[in-house]
Amino acid sequence: MGESSFLSQFLMVTDIKTVIFIAVLLGTFVIVKQFEKKKVKFSTRTIYATIIGLILGVIIQLVAGLPEDPSKVTWLQEVSKWYGLFGSGFMDLLKMLVVPMVFVSILRVIINMGDGDNLGTLTFRSLGMLLATTALAAIVGIVVGNVMKLGVGAEVAGIETPELREITPLVDTIRGLLPSNPVASMAEGNIVAIIIFATFLGLAVKRLNKKYAELIKPFVDLVEAFYKIIVSVAMTVIKFMPYAVVALLANTLTARGLSSMVSVVQFIVALYVSVAILFIIHLVIITLNGLNPVTYIKNAAEPLLLAFTSRSSLGTLPVTIEALTEKQGVEEGVASFTASLGANMGMNGCAGIYPALMAITIANMAGVDKDISFYVMLLVVITISSLGIAGLPGTATMAVSVVLSGVGLGSYFPLAGGIIAIDPILDMGRTMINVNGATTTAITVGNSLGKMDKETFNKNNA
Repeated sequence: MGESSFLSQFLMVTDIKTVIFIAVLLGTFVIVKQFEKKKVKFSTRTIYATIIGLILGVIIQLVAGLPEDPSKVTWLQEVSKWYGLFGSGFMDLLKMLVVPMVFVSILRVIINMGDGDNLGTLTFRSLGMLLATTALAAIVGIVVGNVMKLGVGAEVAGIETPELREITPLVDTIRGLLPSNPVASMAEGNIVAIIIFATFLGLAVKRLNKKYAELIKPFVDLVEAFYKIIVSVAMTVIKFMPYAVVALLANTLTARGLSSMVSVVQFIVALYVSVAILFIIHLVIITLNGLNPVTYIKNAAEPLLLAFTSRSSLGTLPVTIEALTEKQGVEEGVASFTASLGANMGMNGCAGIYPALMAITIANMAGVDKDISFYVMLLVVITISSLGIAGLPGTATMAVSVVLSGVGLGSYFPLAGGIIAIDPILDMGRTMINVNGATTTAITVGNSLGKMDKETFNKNNA
């Protein structure tokens, strides 16, 4: 008994298939390493890794005989656990960077702002743009949901799902964003609170700089040094991305199974159609900024692929900021400020498209009448509630519960069970469009403030 519990519970290796597929994963890492040695471009390596991960996930499912419920197959759970070490482990390392990176970036932005630069304008334009794109995302979701008649004639029977989240009054939501305890805010990853705290510190440094420049200089130097160090750590972690992508994608399929995708295909199609339409709208916005959309896609490839496979806007943040500054030519200050905000509020996929599609589906399943006031209410609730959504996997479900309560569909939340079961498959497209929305916002804001270098942007096109 001692030996078996050691294998089954501690090592989580009870089947030869587990050992084989761990070895296969390590083998794919060797292949990815070869691409690296051959100096294949980073974004191309990430695309290859995505394809390898997809194939591996499908092979694992085929070997398991395409089980209805993969969670009942012990060795699949073991493989999933081990793959999670590499995939989720990488995301943990990225999340480790988020709080120090956002804190020091925002602090540095404000300290280095010229007297002519206006923090108020930057904040106002960033927020306005994020909310506007979220409202657009919600409209796209509403239209697609109605055109595809989501939830019409669906079976409504015995579904049990997570409890509906209590709706929080707007005033409490806004108060919750204030950093009553900056250390707790950092521990909880409350990015908006960290931004507010860093802003106060930065403004104080700027104010005191006129009178006590000598006294404050060591602090300013420390901020600059810490920023350089944290960016260097980020670059080291990001190098592991292609390996993590293989594990992340294979793991999504291993843990969820292919059958989970088939049963709710219509909703998956609707979500990805909406994502595609919104992506085109984003490209139109890029074009209106006088930029080439094709060059934009090339420049944005890495953060978008990482967002797709990792399903975390926050985790992708270091890569998003790096791509904005190094490739899109957005000034560092604007890039880190707007991208940090965009990873926490105004998320086009999780807080825009998804709740809109869900509300339409559930209203149709429950036979609720959808009149003009329903749609206006839906749009308002989605846009306002998108202000406080953190960019981590699982928050979209929270967004849905808030929106459903807001439009009076709260009691029908259990009907969403089948869709929530395949959440990781939906979350990939949602997160990618979240990051794309934040990137589009950063470029638009940077361009409007004259804080964008078009030469850097076009360099990739040469």
